[in-house]
Amino acid sequence: MTESTDAFAALRWLIEAGADEAIDEEPRNRLETPAAAPRMAEVVQAAPVAAAPEARVPSEPRQTAPTKRPAAVPIELESLDAAHANARALAASCASLDDLKTAMARFDGCSLRHTAKNLVFADGNPAAPVMFVGEAPGADEDREGLPFVGVSGQLLDRMMASVGLDRTNTYITNIIAWRPPGNRKPTSAEVTTCLPFVERHIELVNPKVLVLVGGTATSALLQRAEGITRLRGRWLQWKEHVPTLALYHPAYLLRTPAQKRQAWQDLQALRKKLTELGV
Repeated sequence: MTESTDAFAALRWLIEAGADEAIDEEPRNRLETPAAAPRMAEVVQAAPVAAAPEARVPSEPRQTAPTKRPAAVPIELESLDAAHANARALAASCASLDDLKTAMARFDGCSLRHTAKNLVFADGNPAAPVMFVGEAPGADEDREGLPFVGVSGQLLDRMMASVGLDRTNTYITNIIAWRPPGNRKPTSAEVTTCLPFVERHIELVNPKVLVLVGGTATSALLQRAEGITRLRGRWLQWKEHVPTLALYHPAYLLRTPAQKRQAWQDLQALRKKLTELGV
């Protein structure tokens, strides 16, 4: 029982550290001292002596087949501009949320889709007046195909409930629809590539109030240089017509509980705005 408990504890520690993917087919002890490589003299002595080549009549140079690009690498991944342009064209062609989800499912310009289990599109009520946009799915979200269902999502649910909101009167999505390996932060290239999809997502939902959860979503959608610490709690505008509020990400609040006081103030500002709008 003790060995089993220790094994589960070690496995949990590895998963929390982000080591949740196999690299080799067989396990390797990377702490083991590698065997010394043979010296060059030994290699030369052991190598068989090759016979002298026979004289050959010169012939026309052999034509080699052109090197093919690996099929696993999509064309869009070769150029960030091409991937972004393709995403923008696909997003612009979508007239509904179903169209957008289908377009994203077949989009091949973001490498994250090749390591994620599921496309995490959205959750909640598309007709709701409030839309939350977060950063990217984690392991729980990738497993279930829904945003904010892990520990951070549970805290977000409690935050929304404190001002009379839940998933029946809000709509939730992310900047990135696929989980980055190890729950790492999305790169700027990944954000740029996927940005047309989330912008079209917001246009189709057309919320009365937009809430950006965390620094990644805030900087990407507002194109502001300031960090989340300076932007949170301030009413800004998305596309100059949608009232927008930035909040600390629940994952940050779990790591820094002292900031929950400011998060509560921001939620009160959200409730006040919704009351003013008659929601």
